[in-house]
Amino acid sequence: METDNEPDEPYFFGDIGCWAERTPVHEAASLGHALQLQQLIQSGASVNIVAVDSITPLHEACVRGQTQCVRLLLDAGAQVDARNVDGSTPLCEACSAGSLESVQLLLQHGATVNPALTSRTTSPLHEACMGGNSDCVQLIVTKGAQLETYDLYYGTPLHVACANAHFTCAKVLLNAGAKVNAARLHETALHHAAKAKNVDLIEMLVEFGGNVYARDKQEKKPIDYTKLGSPPALCLEFYERKLLRWTLVHFYQFLAFFSFLSVQRYSHEALLLPVCSQELP
Repeated sequence: METDNEPDEPYFFGDIGCWAERTPVHEAASLGHALQLQQLIQSGASVNIVAVDSITPLHEACVRGQTQCVRLLLDAGAQVDARNVDGSTPLCEACSAGSLESVQLLLQHGATVNPALTSRTTSPLHEACMGGNSDCVQLIVTKGAQLETYDLYYGTPLHVACANAHFTCAKVLLNAGAKVNAARLHETALHHAAKAKNVDLIEMLVEFGGNVYARDKQEKKPIDYTKLGSPPALCLEFYERKLLRWTLVHFYQFLAFFSFLSVQRYSHEALLLPVCSQELP
């Protein structure tokens, strides 16, 4: 009786591997064994073969920040925008790992800065902000990364940076023009900064126009997520009072100006009344 046996080696469709198990190419790329990887490539091994989770050797190299292996794979024709089972590209992985050199190499080979998002993916900019990798954030922002890309789980990249208390990443985004009061379920970056108990972030967000009175879906302001008497609470309380004083001052200035105009108008009419009441000859 004949039986079907699994092949010892993965088979290929063109240059793309078809759902292979983890290969020596994956292993060498992940561990940074550049010489071994080069020998495998020279012997004809595919650089685009995917494992069962759709991870390519290039993904593996980027996850670990193995820059030399990234270079070898790209030069050998690795697909720069290949997606794994979660939809992440190698650029997402490099930004998450904080490997600036790998990010530069990927961009030089045409990596997409703003890949289409799915319900399971985040953008390279989200990944860089999540890891606190401000150099990567700065680089991909200058390459056109969308500042208001909306992720279903985290909101905008600014939300991610603030939720993880990454001050420098948030500063890069704000200086680049990120909307400080953008909201996800009415939750702003200032809400995240308050939850993270980061006074420096709170101060910076307010300086960029953050609304201390913004309310989330639970009708809570940023200060409502702080502990009474804590530094974040005192900071937000100061800005709330400062804004209230500013509002009152300008309100009273408006009233004074309006009253001045009313008096001027009344005086003008009073002066004209005797003249108008005189009979003409």
